[in-house]
Amino acid sequence: MTDTTTHDAVIADWIAAANSHDVERFLSFFEADAVLDDPSVGEKFEGHEGIGAYFTSYFIGYDTQTRLLGVERRGDTEHVDVDFTGSFPGGQTGGIFDITFAGDRIAHVRADLS
Repeated sequence: MTDTTTHDAVIADWIAAANSHDVERFLSFFEADAVLDDPSVGEKFEGHEGIGAYFTSYFIGYDTQTRLLGVERRGDTEHVDVDFTGSFPGGQTGGIFDITFAGDRIAHVRADLS
């Protein structure tokens, strides 16, 4: 099992990849069959194709930048608090990612706005 310190580093690198708007780099953090569930947009995105479409629409499309506020271990999940800024309505909002890892890759993310 990968330790929490390693997960913290992976999460920080994953957010940096998101902020670079590099789709391939962002997807490299995910298992091939990973799922991203985002109730705030009412959809689940499956695999690299689905997660890539999500990332292109909501991160690249809105020029979203994500600031890491904190990470807390909750059972088998890393609860990540973030702040989003971008060209979406309002220009700023809080959010969370609840991330489940398979080794050092992301297997499942529940994303939501706060």
